[in-house]
Amino acid sequence: MQATPRAPLLRLNPRPRLDLVDIGDGHRCLVADDALLEPEAWVEHAAAHAHAFSERPNNGFPGPELHLPETALASLDDFFALHARRLVGARRTLRRYARLSMATRAPAALSPWQWFCHTDRLEDGPGQVVGASVLYLFKDAALGGTGFYRPRRPAAYIAALVKSSATLPADEFSARSGISRGYMTDSNEWFERVAGVPGQFNRLILYPGHVFHSGDITAPEKLSADPRRGRLTINGFFVCRRSLA
Repeated sequence: MQATPRAPLLRLNPRPRLDLVDIGDGHRCLVADDALLEPEAWVEHAAAHAHAFSERPNNGFPGPELHLPETALASLDDFFALHARRLVGARRTLRRYARLSMATRAPAALSPWQWFCHTDRLEDGPGQVVGASVLYLFKDAALGGTGFYRPRRPAAYIAALVKSSATLPADEFSARSGISRGYMTDSNEWFERVAGVPGQFNRLILYPGHVFHSGDITAPEKLSADPRRGRLTINGFFVCRRSLA
């Protein structure tokens, strides 16, 4: 197993510019601009270790990732606790995880479960809730931010859709669901798009992981495996105790 490269500390700005975005059904997304004190250091770290990125089989993310060590996570978890824990209805963090990510797949190479929005549940158990975050580390806004969605059909139908996307051949899944191959950037007959947050360099967003969302990749021809040019992000996840309030 390849060792995780030593990473710089995630030094969060103690005075970021904060905003709240309504993402439907009473949920909100926190947007923090100027999030890192040294964002360029993370771009250079990713570029120096581009060879260590790898794709995980059957993963929902459309490209290679690099796990971040615990030493890089403390300040991100502190930021989440200070600014967003109440937003997602959470108390104490039980587990945390983050990775550098590069969206690189062309639309034709996407698996069916990557053709539509998803949630970040991370096998949370009873009394637990998941908070999620994305830190954008690219300067070309055309590489896209994040879209948020609500289901248009009952939960049992959505669960069946998710299951069939992992079990049916791509052509059969498309024929049955009516979902076409490619990145999801707008409403379809299964999900309604309710909000979007544009990608912006050094912008961090935090939101409830159970809200459906998707990378807003409207210009996939711009995707690149070069961390200095491509859609580089830090994706963080926090499994927490559910708030009693």
